[in-house]
Amino acid sequence: MLTWVIYDIVSNKTRNNIIKKCKNAGLYRVQKSVFLGDLESNKFDELKLVLDSIIDKEVDSVYVFTMSKAELNKAGLLGQAFDKELVTDEIISKFF
Repeated sequence: MLTWVIYDIVSNKTRNNIIKKCKNAGLYRVQKSVFLGDLESNKFDELKLVLDSIIDKEVDSVYVFTMSKAELNKAGLLGQAFDKELVTDEIISKFF
């Protein structure tokens, strides 16, 4: 299932740890604080638990949610939707 991780993290150390965990789970960075990828259900659950254990719930926020490919295709992308330095053509062709 397509999985989004969107975060706002105060600490650089925590933010870097979140980035590492998302990449290790197989997600692709599509914006500075946004990851997208195709995860199996158990990997999705595992990632949510890991991220929950890392963040400071008093100041940080992390959204982890799924979306079908059909819903993603319906989504409107306006302007400079993705940071071109972070997103490769491979990622764009994989999901769009």
